[in-house]
Amino acid sequence: MSQAVRTPHARSLKGLDWANLFLADVRDGVGPFLGIYLLASHDWDAAGIGVAMAAMGLASVITQTPAGALIDSTRRKRLLMALATAVVGVSCILMTIPAFVNIYAIVAFQALMGMAAAILMPGLAAITLGMVGFKRYPGRQGRNEMFNHAGNAASAILAGVLGYLLSPEWVFFAVALFAVASIVSILAIREDDIDHELARAAPESADKEHPKTAGLLTVLADRRLLMFAISVVLFHFANAAMMPVVGQYMASSAPEGATLYMSACIVVAQLVMIPMAKFAGRYCEIWGRKPVFLLAFAALPVRGLLYTVSDDPAWLIAVQTLDGIGAGIFGVVWLVMCADLTRGTGRYNVTVGAIATAHAIGASASNVVTGFVVAATSYAGGFTFLAGAAAVGLVFFWTMVGETKPSAEEEPAPAAQPA
Repeated sequence: MSQAVRTPHARSLKGLDWANLFLADVRDGVGPFLGIYLLASHDWDAAGIGVAMAAMGLASVITQTPAGALIDSTRRKRLLMALATAVVGVSCILMTIPAFVNIYAIVAFQALMGMAAAILMPGLAAITLGMVGFKRYPGRQGRNEMFNHAGNAASAILAGVLGYLLSPEWVFFAVALFAVASIVSILAIREDDIDHELARAAPESADKEHPKTAGLLTVLADRRLLMFAISVVLFHFANAAMMPVVGQYMASSAPEGATLYMSACIVVAQLVMIPMAKFAGRYCEIWGRKPVFLLAFAALPVRGLLYTVSDDPAWLIAVQTLDGIGAGIFGVVWLVMCADLTRGTGRYNVTVGAIATAHAIGASASNVVTGFVVAATSYAGGFTFLAGAAAVGLVFFWTMVGETKPSAEEEPAPAAQPA
């Protein structure tokens, strides 16, 4: 295993680019469009929509950590990811069939997609680390997220046009199409270009057949990792429900254009996330991880409060630029911080799974709790509640999480060429 120099084939790097582009739409299923579909086409209430949307996150809570352990242990990462992608595509198609549009079936399909997403995210992270190594990982992860956000923007435009001109059901068909393209891209990555020991952050070892691995409980009990996990829960508790509630807000005030407006919200945010991902990949190496992550946290309370100013779709779309700052930074830095905290343990992907579980806990709780807050108060009450939660998370991260960037002595030697 060489942690310092990795020179993957150009085809594999292009496959990784395209996989990030297409999986952007697949990993989240239909996302906030599910709420619009259930409200506009089937007249569901906010509480029912919240439960349906939470099901995907709750399934991830159960499966993320085991999925990360599976990624650490298997050398068939590409096949596993292809199968998970197929599950998402098939589930999306089935949700458009009227016989399956009930709380039990929708929750079941959302749960299946949550389990699939639990494999896709650490799978991509592992393949990336195994292809480029630690030194090039922050920059490469920034590139991954640039393609991810470009894919989200493209799929949102397509979904908005299809939903507006045809029907909300076509959003589900678009996800299935992206799933097919994702499978082709994943399989374009050459197996020989993935160092599976490096992909799990295993230590350098003279015994290549039996490299040392840190105890799982030792890694997960690390106080630095626990504080970071709590910060991730708080970030996503404050962030996850904002977009779905905005979609419902617009659907209640302007139902005829809700799908198109939601697409505009997503596209605006994703276009901001593209340069922010590049910024995060670069400056978390220059400034350190913590200062860059604080910028992501700081955008959340401001965004929540600004949503309460007006229900004009143009205003709500403009406020979505702040989502681009928060999510654009988060998507890069959290994976880099996990790599910092697990380097040399051989437990990178199970740790990514555990932190993703924290992500899912926060997101699921956000959708459920905020759904009931909105039902009991108003949309403005829901946004104010989320802004307050974001402020708590900002203070916690600032005071309880330290810098994780390795010192100069701990850095591996520079890579031979950029990713």
